[in-house]
Amino acid sequence: MKLKWRLSVLLLFMVCNLMNSQDYDLVDATIALYPTTCKSPEVLSKFITRDFISEEDKVRAIYSWIIQNVEYSPDEYKKFNYKFTNYKERNQKEEITRNKIINRTVQKGIAVCEGYSMLFERLCELQGIQNYLVRGDTKTNFSDIGRPFNRNHMWNVAYIDDKPFLFDPTWGAGKYHEKFIKEPSFFYYKTDPNLFIKSHYPDIIDDAFISENISRTDFSNMPLLIKENLVLNEIITPQNGILYEEEYYAVIPFKVNNVAPKNISYSYGEETIPLEDFTFEDEVLTFNIPLQIGIKILLIYFDDQPAIGYVIK
Repeated sequence: MKLKWRLSVLLLFMVCNLMNSQDYDLVDATIALYPTTCKSPEVLSKFITRDFISEEDKVRAIYSWIIQNVEYSPDEYKKFNYKFTNYKERNQKEEITRNKIINRTVQKGIAVCEGYSMLFERLCELQGIQNYLVRGDTKTNFSDIGRPFNRNHMWNVAYIDDKPFLFDPTWGAGKYHEKFIKEPSFFYYKTDPNLFIKSHYPDIIDDAFISENISRTDFSNMPLLIKENLVLNEIITPQNGILYEEEYYAVIPFKVNNVAPKNISYSYGEETIPLEDFTFEDEVLTFNIPLQIGIKILLIYFDDQPAIGYVIK
């Protein structure tokens, strides 16, 4: 009997240690057993309370469930339009609308960014985890280079052990190209702020959590940094995402820090052309791309993967 009791205590101790560790595989495997829809966020939250102890595991569970079970649907944009006559009515309707969006997201498994981020926020609230919503601009296409600030997206900040982290469950769920393509990713889970700022610019720059402030104009004018681990300060030249033909003669020179691809290629929007000559010395990659007059975009590839994008004028 004593042996059985000791074995039970040992097993419980091992399970608790696992659940308190940052064993993401265990968290994700547990979430995979959850229902794909729930009656309310409160029901889903009870599962999380039952299965997880640490803030780290709870936030991971929240993010993991959302990206696995919620599909992006542009039709959701106009589901909850409302009108108001004064600020009191607006605030009341905003709270009612927020609850409707959250419930629809968890019940139907469809949303736009408001549904993803508001459900993430609500589940964190139910778990007693400090968090808040962030609105801001995003940069994903060549047409985003050089345009005015546009408040077009919503994401999240959550505190784990009193430290703030950035999350975007919408982008973590997949991508939308004429239809939703489910591609669950944890790149937007606790994303490094220096990587997050490449594509997300908040209304209030303090919510970017970067050491050197980047202005809205800087964000607008920077190139598309597509390679996941490439950060803005690694682009030595050209740092401006808009290249003017009159500033160059025959070639466009490039210098990039801390990148050492085995091959480089480029495209002006059609065929991809391999680049024969490039050097990597003192951690600086140097190469030239022939300037083609009249072309509007330039996409550079490192090891056959899109890396940096520019607009040409």
